[in-house]
This record gives sequence, C-alpha cells and structure tokens, in this order.
Amino acid sequence: MQPSPLKMPLDCDFSLAAYYPMLIFLAIVIGLATVIMILSHLFNPNRVTPVKQMPYESGMDPIGDARGKFDVRFYLVAILFLVFDVELLFLYPWAVATQGENPVIVGALRTVIFWEMLIFVGTLLLAWAIAWRKGVFQWR
Repeated sequence: MQPSPLKMPLDCDFSLAAYYPMLIFLAIVIGLATVIMILSHLFNPNRVTPVKQMPYESGMDPIGDARGKFDVRFYLVAILFLVFDVELLFLYPWAVATQGENPVIVGALRTVIFWEMLIFVGTLLLAWAIAWRKGVFQWR
C-alpha cells in the first residue's frame, strides 16, 4: 500500500535557520540605505536660488505655450524603441532556456522553439525594414 501524496514525511525539518542569512542581508541593506539617506540630508548644501526654484520639465525650460506641437517622428522613434526593447525581453529567457542541457526542453521541442523564435525575429526584422523604408529613423 502506497502512502498518500498529501501526507508529509515525518522527518521534515521546519527550521527557520536557513532564512537567517537573508534576514541579516535585509537588515544590512535597510540599515545602509537609512544611514546613506541621513548622511546625505545632513551634509548636502541647501542653497535656494531662483534657478533651482524654477519648474523643470524634460530638459526644457517651461517658457511659452504648454500646448506646443511635437513632431510625430519623436513618438514613432519612442514606440519603435519600446518594440525592440520588449523583443529583447523575449529573447533572453529563450536563450537561457534553450542553452545547455535543460531536462524540460527535449530535442523535438527544442527544434520547434528554435523555429518559432526564428519566425519572431524575422517578423521584427521585417517591421524594422518597413520602418526604415518609410524614413522613421531619419531625424531631420
């Protein structure tokens, strides 16, 4: 008769001693952050000048109309940056998962994943080529 899978073995050790290094590390991090913040508050030069009191927005002085128009190319470049940045977020786990001997990903599945990622990268390269051809990357 086999034991029930829901029963826990009697020789389990529920000691919290394995977590002591993490708690010590957490205490050091919190203590160091607190000390650094207190020291920076005590020793910083607090000189109030009219330039420091002036509002500052995205590297531009807020002079003129707040409803100024931006060039649409700025938004296109920003969106393309996000697209290719998210692409890297998909490529890193794929590269780590398929590198070396992974017992979960076996031969046939590894081939399928490789071709899926090749199609994904090809689609992104096609999108990049279309954006290049339309002149999105030219900043005039």
